[in-house]
Amino acid sequence: MVTTSTITMVLTTITTMATTPTIITARASPMLDDFFTRALIAGVGVALTAGPLGCFVVWRRMAYFGDTMAHSALLGVALSLFFEVNLLLSVFGVAVLVSGLLLLLQRRQSLSADALLGILSHSALAIGLVLVAFMTWVRIDLIAFLFGDILAVTPSDIALIWGGGIVVIAALAFLWRPLIASTVSEDVAEAEGMRPAQAKLFFMLLMALVIAIAMKIVGIMLITSLLIIPAATARRFSASPEWMAVFASLIGAAAVVGGLFGSLTYDTPSGPSIVVAALLLFIMSLLPAFGRKTNERATNKGVRG
Repeated sequence: MVTTSTITMVLTTITTMATTPTIITARASPMLDDFFTRALIAGVGVALTAGPLGCFVVWRRMAYFGDTMAHSALLGVALSLFFEVNLLLSVFGVAVLVSGLLLLLQRRQSLSADALLGILSHSALAIGLVLVAFMTWVRIDLIAFLFGDILAVTPSDIALIWGGGIVVIAALAFLWRPLIASTVSEDVAEAEGMRPAQAKLFFMLLMALVIAIAMKIVGIMLITSLLIIPAATARRFSASPEWMAVFASLIGAAAVVGGLFGSLTYDTPSGPSIVVAALLLFIMSLLPAFGRKTNERATNKGVRG
C-alpha cells in the first residue's frame, strides 16, 4: 500500500534529480576526435612525400640547402600577407626564386656553395622577419609558422597535401634514373644524355613544393628535420636506393603517429614532438643489433651503381 509520505518522497527525489546537474566524467578515445584524425592523415601524407625526397638530400649532402629553402618560406609568408596572395603560391614562388639565385651564383664560382647557402638562408629569414615587423596592421602568429600547427589542418589542407604529394612522388619516379646518375657523377650522367642540370633544377622545384606544403604541419624550422632524419634512419635498413626511399617514408609516417600520440599524452607541441619521435627512431637504429655495415654498404653500392 502506497502512502502519502512515500509519494511525497518519490516526487522530491525526481525533482532533485531534474534540477541538479549530473556530472559525467568520461575519457573519449583520441582517434574519435576529428582534429586528431585529420592531423594523423595530414602528417602521414607529408611523411610519405618527404621520405624519398629526403633520401636525395642525404645522398647529395644537401641538408644545408633544405635549411635554406625552409628559411626562405618565412619571406614567402610575409609577401603573402603584404600582397594578399595565396600563401602556398607565395612560399613556393620565393623558394623557386632562391633556388634560381643559388644556381646563378654557383655558375659564377665566386664563393663556395656553403657560403652562398648561408647568405641566402639568413638573408631570406631576416628580410621576412623585418617585413613582418613593418606590417603593424597584420597580426601574425610566428610560432605557428615556425613550428607548425598540425592540429589545425582542415579537410582542404589534407586534399592539398595528398594531391601535392602524389604529384611529387610521380615526378620523382619519372626523374629517378637521372637523379641517381647525377648523384653518382654528373659527368657520367651528362655523357649518357640524362641532362643532370635539368634534373637538379626539377629536384629543387620539388623541394620547394614539399616545403610549401609541409610548412603548416611541422613548421619552417623543423621541415628539414622531417626530410633528413627518416632518410638517415632508413639508410641502415636498406639494401638498395629504392628500398631506402620506401623505408624513409614508413619511418617518417611512424614518427608522425608516435609524435602525435606523444604530444597528446604529455601535452607537448605537436610539430617538435614529431621530430623528437623521428630522432628516437634514429637513435634506436644506432643500436648494435641492426647491422649497420651490411645495409649501408648495400645502399651505397646501389647508389653508385
